[in-house]
Amino acid sequence: MHQFPAPPIPVEMLLLAYRSGIFPMADARDDPELFWVEPRERAILPLDGFRCSASLRKVIRQDRFRVTVDAAFGRVIAACAEPRDEDGGSWISDRIEASYLALHRAGHAHSVECWHGSELVGGLYGVAFDRVFCGESMFSRADNASKVALAWLVALMRRAGYRLLDCQFMTGHLASLGAVEIPQARYLEMLAQASGPPDASLPQAYASVSSAAAGAGAEGGAAVGDGAGAGAAAGAPVARGEGDATEPSSPGKLIAQFFTQTS
Repeated sequence: MHQFPAPPIPVEMLLLAYRSGIFPMADARDDPELFWVEPRERAILPLDGFRCSASLRKVIRQDRFRVTVDAAFGRVIAACAEPRDEDGGSWISDRIEASYLALHRAGHAHSVECWHGSELVGGLYGVAFDRVFCGESMFSRADNASKVALAWLVALMRRAGYRLLDCQFMTGHLASLGAVEIPQARYLEMLAQASGPPDASLPQAYASVSSAAAGAGAEGGAAVGDGAGAGAAAGAPVARGEGDATEPSSPGKLIAQFFTQTS
């Protein structure tokens, strides 16, 4: 008998789960079943605690990767779902992938992509609601690509007025970038404190940074500050922390400058 694939999780149900501090996972790529997870210890990345090393700032400033937001959400989640261990397993099942694609179409899931030329070499995706972003997964096919994507996410979240970046489970990689573990009860408190709309969506914040970079190139430099909001001015001209103030600017230079000012 032909077995029909399990339907995606309804958008409203998925958002309710995240607002309640839980999220879905699966045991295998082709598993139609899923289970809901509520970690006892939750990993978060404080937006003012991201560790952007001098070498990472250099990579960002040099625009080694072209960074976009929501330009290839489907490709990012598909790359994150690829097997990463010798068992060939993945917790991102076909059903989960379809669910987040629907969530993206509804405007509540976003991706950050890193490109080398026309090749997608890294990125991340996650769920956005209120002033919260729940990071789901990231991948990298080039050195530092996922770190650059995460740095951009942190900068855009701060610019857009977000308050909480959830990383779900702690890893050594996340710890090295400033992530910390908190009890689930504390996470739920922070979730409640981050209710309400942000100043701008992540795609709007990205557009604002791109616009600021274009203006900085013409005017000699501008800061990427917190809470500027979409369409707002990038900020008053400032002396550059790295490089010549007279050189043309770019989004990467402004993001690197942001971490120079806040590190």
